[in-house]
Amino acid sequence: MLSRVLNNRNWLGLAFMLPTAVLLLLFLTYPLGLGIWLGFTDAKIGRAGEWVGLENYIYLSGDSVAQLALFNTLFYTFIASVLKFALGLWLALLLNKNLPFKAFFRSVVLLPWIVPTALSALAFWWIYDAQFSIISWVLVKIGIIDTYINFLGDPWMARLSTIIANVWRGIPFVAITLLAGLQTISPALYEAASIDGVTPWQQFRFVTLPLLTPIIAVVMTFSVLFTFTDFQLIYVLTRGGPLNATHLMTTLSFQRAIPGGSLGEGAALAIMMVPFLLAAIMFSYFGLQRRAWQQGGDK
Repeated sequence: MLSRVLNNRNWLGLAFMLPTAVLLLLFLTYPLGLGIWLGFTDAKIGRAGEWVGLENYIYLSGDSVAQLALFNTLFYTFIASVLKFALGLWLALLLNKNLPFKAFFRSVVLLPWIVPTALSALAFWWIYDAQFSIISWVLVKIGIIDTYINFLGDPWMARLSTIIANVWRGIPFVAITLLAGLQTISPALYEAASIDGVTPWQQFRFVTLPLLTPIIAVVMTFSVLFTFTDFQLIYVLTRGGPLNATHLMTTLSFQRAIPGGSLGEGAALAIMMVPFLLAAIMFSYFGLQRRAWQQGGDK
């Protein structure tokens, strides 16, 4: 029987997928199911709770702090994702050229992505410190400002500061992935374009960008997902302050569930993120499906 199973491609494929399926069931499906269940209960830490239906969601939809966290999350995700894409694409195009020490620069670019998020956040915490900020010190010394900038004390300044930290950390992922995509584009296409008198901008617009679009779609999907669900950077930098100005749905969910003790409310906040994440995934999926030329078509 074992020999028959090993010689059957279908059974062998299932056998190879079984360990992964078990891991996904234990560490993904079960926590997701438990979170959905808790979102419909009034569970507290140390108390199982009772079924309350949509009560948590109705309360959160009218909660000013939850509404602010949703705005912060959308604003943070949109601005950071756009900046990471623009700067990452520019960096990928630059690293794709024949530069001296090209391999060294490609390795250095990866450092922000390799460094643990908590350490990056601590470094930015010192950079943004109200008393010891190196940025404020330099600006004061050269005479641009008179007093140190309170980067994390002003609501809008704190929002922009956390976005800058996220962009710094996320650019390497975008840049290296797009660079890998650029490596797959045949140089013959650029040579043919140059012979036809095409300008560098037209080469980018009509050669590079169309061929890079599938990679861009995948990269931006992951970038949006990583940014939307960011937790460590915000939690270490600001804890959601000042005045809840940098609270994302992830940090507010943690605050309500663990320090606040309202497991049901925290779980409901986490589940409310799912529609936005699914929307990002479906946008990328259908965007890729529309490009029939990827599957051998002419469009």
